[in-house]
Amino acid sequence: MNPEQLKQEAEQVLANADLLHTHAEVEAALDNMAKDISGKLHDKNPLLLCPMLGAVVITGKLLTRLKFPLQLEYIHATRYRGTTSGGQLEWLRMPQARIRDRTVLIVDDILDEGITLKAITDACREAGASAIYTAVLVDKQLRKPKQFPRADFTGLTIPDRYVFGYGMDYKEYWRNCDGIYAVHE
Repeated sequence: MNPEQLKQEAEQVLANADLLHTHAEVEAALDNMAKDISGKLHDKNPLLLCPMLGAVVITGKLLTRLKFPLQLEYIHATRYRGTTSGGQLEWLRMPQARIRDRTVLIVDDILDEGITLKAITDACREAGASAIYTAVLVDKQLRKPKQFPRADFTGLTIPDRYVFGYGMDYKEYWRNCDGIYAVHE
């Protein structure tokens, strides 16, 4: 498909999508996550890892809510590459910051099958992190076991549907939606 056809498809998908969580619900979940993270990590001098591109929105929104010293780094691992089903994990950028003997908080958009989150936590463990925590905006309730069963901090749960908004995409579109939508079944 050419870019114009993809744009038209994305417009149609949003027009028919089901709103799962409103802007207000997501923002309240982010407030709660920030409170929980602050309670646990405020004195740990954590390094926050933001997996690009999906986690950029949630990481940015959480950063302004965390009122303690921290450092930020990004990584880039992908399984989707513009599709709606995940494939083999591909590392595009490994963490550049020193991880050894650090408390690391991985902030991600979604806990789906857990493949990407498991790979990132394994990489941090191998790099010598002293403690690893995970935070996800949404936890998808799958009907099968996940490779990474649960995050330490979770904003919302969603049914087993393909979702987009708040950083999550539909074929690289709609990361900018201010609610969480599910593709109409």
